[in-house]
Amino acid sequence: MDKAVVAEVLRVARRLDEKNLVNAYEGNISAKKDGLIYITPTGKNKAFLTEEMIAVIDGEGGQVGGSCRPTSELPMHMETYSIRDDIGGVVHCHPTFLTAYALCCKPVETRAYPEMMGNFNYFQVAPYGRPGTEEILKGAIPILKHEDIVILGNHGVLAVGETVLDAMNRVEAAEAIAKTVFIANRLGKQADLSPEECEFFFSLNRK
Repeated sequence: MDKAVVAEVLRVARRLDEKNLVNAYEGNISAKKDGLIYITPTGKNKAFLTEEMIAVIDGEGGQVGGSCRPTSELPMHMETYSIRDDIGGVVHCHPTFLTAYALCCKPVETRAYPEMMGNFNYFQVAPYGRPGTEEILKGAIPILKHEDIVILGNHGVLAVGETVLDAMNRVEAAEAIAKTVFIANRLGKQADLSPEECEFFFSLNRK
């Protein structure tokens, strides 16, 4: 067991809890290294996780370490790692604004916010899939082949990164953006940038 990876998962869990991006029952975090997945347990408050609680899973889905059972959404994490070779960390959670968009099955998009366009383009919504089953990720796979974050319809959000810290940073940024876009839309019509300016920022994020 790699204690440095366990420490990183714990660090991310506590940071997400401090930012109110996860709660005692919702959200799960994992990191992958040397063929093993280190993942948060089921039914445990993220703020109080300890090293031995982190479940260690082998390539066949068997638990080879940790004192607690892994999250019921382990299959979603395992399948996510199989989508792209560069994914080394996964964060799934239900932050307020992104989850509100998820419940309405609405993407988060803007043509007025350069930082969002340049970093993310927009946040797409995958069709609903039942949580805890293989169906949850079915509609998200085509999106995750090219994007690092996806809204899961009627559920929450999933972010990936080369490390679990990268995935955490994307969730944090995405929630702040979703909040800003929501408030801007409540204030009135956004002042869109010119097509040329939008194209410039969208081009920064093409893969």
